[in-house]
Amino acid sequence: MAAALDERARAILRANDRGGYTVPTGRLYPFQWNWDSAFAALGFATFDRDRAWRELETLFAGQWDDGMVPHIVFHQLDPDYFPGPDVWGTDADPPTSGHSQPPVAATVVRRLVETGGSDDIARANRLFPRMLAWHAWWHRYRDPDETGLVGIIHPWESGRDNCPDWDAAMARIAVPDTPGAYRRRDTDVADAETRPDAITYDRYLAIVAFGRQCGWDHEKVTRDGPFLMADPCVQFVLMRADRDLMALAERFGDDPARRRIADWIARDGEGAQALWSDTAGGFVARDLRTGTLSPALSSASMLAFYGGAGTAEQRAETLRQAAEIVEAVRYAFPSWDPRHEAFEQRRYWRGPVWSVMNWMIARGLAAHGHDDLARRVRRDTLAMVGQSGFFEYFDPLTGEGLGGPDFTWTAAVHLDLSRERGPTATDRERSTDGIDHAAQGGKMVRRATGDQGRRP
Repeated sequence: MAAALDERARAILRANDRGGYTVPTGRLYPFQWNWDSAFAALGFATFDRDRAWRELETLFAGQWDDGMVPHIVFHQLDPDYFPGPDVWGTDADPPTSGHSQPPVAATVVRRLVETGGSDDIARANRLFPRMLAWHAWWHRYRDPDETGLVGIIHPWESGRDNCPDWDAAMARIAVPDTPGAYRRRDTDVADAETRPDAITYDRYLAIVAFGRQCGWDHEKVTRDGPFLMADPCVQFVLMRADRDLMALAERFGDDPARRRIADWIARDGEGAQALWSDTAGGFVARDLRTGTLSPALSSASMLAFYGGAGTAEQRAETLRQAAEIVEAVRYAFPSWDPRHEAFEQRRYWRGPVWSVMNWMIARGLAAHGHDDLARRVRRDTLAMVGQSGFFEYFDPLTGEGLGGPDFTWTAAVHLDLSRERGPTATDRERSTDGIDHAAQGGKMVRRATGDQGRRP
């Protein structure tokens, strides 16, 4: 069974390969998506190292002159896809969208370097200046006041498109009385009840229209745009990626880069404190226009361990909340707190489980010594695929596969988790997580969760 699933996962990556880049899934997403490609490289690395590197190199070929790596690169035209290059109006070559996505690439590159050989090191060295420029873009344009807390200008930039985190800020966005007719690809391919609703999509397009009208001036979009929130996913992914970029800078002996990255790292943890909510018992999204915090925890909240954020007391409270959340579902980790009224088990980022989030959550938990819960998250990720196949996301109560089938990053994560089966996985994570635990609040806090939350 395991061998057959692994082979099916490899077949999905090959089938979604478009020659140097991988589409997330055939009909639903016909272009190259940013963090999807980083995870695709992780999967390819388990059986084709050259193809893994080409995935990343092709992604960075779409990088803007200011350092941004956009969330979509439109390598080939597909007139049936909406919103396409004409809607974004970025004038990029190749055509791209106008904002970015969670910067996981440096973490994947470090992983390839530390599990590879001389060719991996050489290719990482060539890619390093591009990754450095991208991180610099995040810190300059999404944190112009150098607070250590980065913002996002669109829910799509978070990668967690319709999470309840964004509801209040999205409700303030005005849309034209007649926004214009358009046809969405996602609701043609997948059940509309599992996708963002129509008014949400109208508001997405209103944000895109603002960016297009100001020529995608990043400073203006951040300062004056209709949406600006701090996302725990982007914040913690960047925190982890900054440390991984530092490890690469040290390997390559790049002292100017080390000094620059050290400044970012010094601010990251302090900035993250603005996301802490005593009410929710964890790190949540913050509206940077109003200062309002989101009302409940999400799977992104659990990335605090992955990012190395928080005091010992904060991490202990987050772990306590995590134990209650996994008790309420059959499969960890739901994208929204099932104890909250906004939870929807089947609708996109409002409840379902995502393999890529689980990959990061499990690595963070293991790095801090919470091995039992990390194993639970890994096992559930593999079990949902074994039950339902390689879907885009999964119902946390039933394990049913939802969204697009034969999904690239689900297959990629499966291959990486399959390779890491066994007791040494968590040891590897603790040795390469890049977290100075002493500097992050002293002695690590452990809580035995075991499988006590596991439902039959």
